[in-house]
Order: sequence, then C-alpha cells, then structure tokens
Amino acid sequence: MAPTVVSLQFSKIIDDVSGAEGPVFDSNGTFYVVAPGVRKDAKPAGQVVRIDLSSGQKTVLCEPQVNGDGGIPCGCQADKQGNLYVADMRLGILKVKPNGEFTQVARVDEGGRTMQGCNDCSLDYTGNLWVTAPAGDIAPSEFKMSFQESIGSIYCLTSEGKVVHLDTGLRFPNGIAVIHDANRRPVKLIVAETPTRLLLAYDIQGPGLVANKTKWAKLPDCEQEGGPDGMDFDDAGNLLVAHWGAGHIEVFGPDGGEPIKRIKCPFDKPSNVHFEPNSNIVYVTEHTNNALWKFQWENKGMPQYCDKN
Repeated sequence: MAPTVVSLQFSKIIDDVSGAEGPVFDSNGTFYVVAPGVRKDAKPAGQVVRIDLSSGQKTVLCEPQVNGDGGIPCGCQADKQGNLYVADMRLGILKVKPNGEFTQVARVDEGGRTMQGCNDCSLDYTGNLWVTAPAGDIAPSEFKMSFQESIGSIYCLTSEGKVVHLDTGLRFPNGIAVIHDANRRPVKLIVAETPTRLLLAYDIQGPGLVANKTKWAKLPDCEQEGGPDGMDFDDAGNLLVAHWGAGHIEVFGPDGGEPIKRIKCPFDKPSNVHFEPNSNIVYVTEHTNNALWKFQWENKGMPQYCDKN
C-alpha cells in the first residue's frame, strides 16, 4: 500500500545559507547551521553559522581552516557543554567551542590511516559520535568525492577520544542516526547511502564496534538524481529522512521497511531535519533555495544527547 502523502504548513525562516546543512540546537537552546557551499578565491571556506530564530539574523561563528586548507562543514552535533562537533568534507571531524575557537579532532584513525572527508554525525546517549565519510582523504590531499564509486566509510569518535574506522566500501554515505533501547543504550546505527536510496543498519555492540550490516529501509524512486540525506527521530520512534531531489521528507516506522508517510516539501532538495528540543517543531535545511524552514509534526522529537534533563 502506498504511503500517505501529508501536506503541512512550512514557514521560511532565512535564506542565503549556501548549501544549508547541519541544523542543530546546543545545550543552551542556541541554533546553528553550516554553510558548506561558501567559497573564497575558488577554495573551500565553509562556515558554521549561528541563527537567531526569532529575527532570522545570522552570525558566522567560524570559517574553519587548517594549515591554509579551508573546510567544507556539512553536519553538526552538540555536546552537553555547548560545544559543536562538525563533520567536514575537507578537515574530517572538528570540535567548535561556543566562542568560535575550533580544533581538528584527528588527522588519522586509531589504525594510523588518514581520515576521510566527513559529511554527517550523530551523538548517542553515552557520548559516542558516529560519523559518515563519503569523500577521499582529508586535506592536504586533493579533494575527491564521487556518487558512483564506493569509496565511503563510517567512523566512531568514542567518548574516550578514539577514532575508530568501522566500515568502508559505501557509496556516498550521508545522513546517520542511532536507535536506543528502553534503557537508553545505543543498539543500532542507521546510515543513509544516497545514490542507492538505501538506509543501512548496523548492530552496535559497543563504543566503536558494529556488526551485521543489513538493509533497513528503501526510499521511493524519483525522477531526479538524489536519495536520503539528513535524518532525525521523533519520540514515537519514527525516523524522518530528508529525501534530497524528491521534494519529500520520508517517515519510517521504528522497524524501517517502506515509508509510512511522506511529507511534501515546497522545495525539491531537503538536506537535513532537526527537532527543536521538547517540541514537535521540525527545522529543515534545503538546497533548492539555500534556506531554512520549519513545520509542526504530529510528535515531539526524540531527546538529544545534549538536552538538559
């Protein structure tokens, strides 16, 4: 049976955020996005941007660069101290303080291999950061990105600071999310493989340890090139997935499979979704207009690692 198509009221908050991605609230309720599409002198110069949601005013928190190589920040998560962890396609994993100071977390993984460029990340409730890495080796290596070649990897930055290379051979791994059990223990990792329109699942066996990769869900076909991008859970266990290129947010039940609902967007390229804390308001970044929007969903969002109890 075809999923129900839902039409909801979307409100635009701000545009002119080049390549808008990575919406996130920190532990103090401050809202951020990243602008990976900004360029200066034909070199990457992506930005982490703070947005005042009441006025739409944006402030550049930082433009990360390391040894003269500018970043392409694509995904964000917040810890309990108000710091941001940023997945960057040129610089790997960054930690950004509330004052804009940043550090490159690692250049190599624990096995000594050069980190690959990262796209999105998810913090589980125990403080482990799970990261997708669809690009080639980070700067200063020449930038490489492919939708056709299976060069992508996934990593885990454990709460103890180890960078573990979990898997490789993925075709542009993109959005990522963690399923927890009733005791708030992380049990399953969901990874979007954009060109195949698949959501893959791994059993989480511990910090930086996964096994049993399976197909968890499949997004509907569409006429344009695209597939799953960013995602976020509601508190009923449903996964909302931005379907880049299809103009929908796909809603999957707790067990995956086929979408149970499709939220129609007023744009073609939703890139990521994120719930306001303790709220049913969903913020959506998109690439059609390089804008940030919001709508109200039927459930509240699942609590985040950074949320204050």
